[in-house]
Amino acid sequence: QLVRHPQATFFVRIAGDSMQGAGILNGSVVLVDKAIRPEHGHIVIAVIDGDFTCKRLHTRGGRLRLKPENPTFPDLVPREGQSVEIWGVVVACIHQYVA
Repeated sequence: QLVRHPQATFFVRIAGDSMQGAGILNGSVVLVDKAIRPEHGHIVIAVIDGDFTCKRLHTRGGRLRLKPENPTFPDLVPREGQSVEIWGVVVACIHQYVA
């Protein structure tokens, strides 16, 4: 039910607290779909200069901003010449309660 595009879907374990306001906690596993076109407001997995991050995508006036869901973290605004790639859209989050 969660996997609409099996060939384009993968899991990522999250490290850090920048998305806790969206319910994505340190150690959560997110389901990512590369077949979904990323749009303003989607939570995405992005790669900035080789570093992976999970943030909310904001696009306004042709400019891209990656926003955390934790007020103690700054927005990520790619600088001129930085490599930015959106790997996929987060479609679900899994929390493990018993190891």
